[in-house]
Amino acid sequence: MENNMGYSFCKRIFDLCGSFLGMVFSAPFFVIVSLAILIDSGGPVFFKQGRVGKNGKIFKIYKFRTMVKKAPALGQNFTTPANDARITKIGHFLRRHNIDELPQLINVLKGEMSLVGPRPEVWEIVQLYRPEQKKVLSVRPGMTDYASLEFRREGEMVNKSGDLFKDYTEKILPKKISLQLKYIERKSFRTDIELIFKTVAAILGK
Repeated sequence: MENNMGYSFCKRIFDLCGSFLGMVFSAPFFVIVSLAILIDSGGPVFFKQGRVGKNGKIFKIYKFRTMVKKAPALGQNFTTPANDARITKIGHFLRRHNIDELPQLINVLKGEMSLVGPRPEVWEIVQLYRPEQKKVLSVRPGMTDYASLEFRREGEMVNKSGDLFKDYTEKILPKKISLQLKYIERKSFRTDIELIFKTVAAILGK
């Protein structure tokens, strides 16, 4: 494991360059997706939600909006079944291909997230963490990691859940945290690059 100031500094430079280039090359795509959302369900284009970042600091995560405008007031907000009635027509497409996550490049550029790291949760979920699980808050959250790959079809996994909160916190969350801790134990540039390539391959393979 590369756990030193040199690694942290180089990882931040990598995040800055990667997020900046990602936003430059995907700029036309941002315009197309934004127009599609506006045509499908009006504004706003982006969905912002409070998430828990490094050392427990709360920040606003950015995503393309995939649900109806007042979705937060109409149901839970910690995970979303693929068949949730709040998801818009264009939203289903964006979620299926992980396009809704692209605006998080803004969070990476701002230093709130990293390209690779544990996915950030909402506060109501984080407050359930056991002391040993809170280690996932010792690093910047990321756009992808082992857990993201393992649970990339999480929405489909909870489609038939009778008690969404219980099923998520008791069956899915412990496995996700275990994989996130695995990343922290193995974090290195080699691990980050491997996870980025695996993520791209998984998205293109859908």
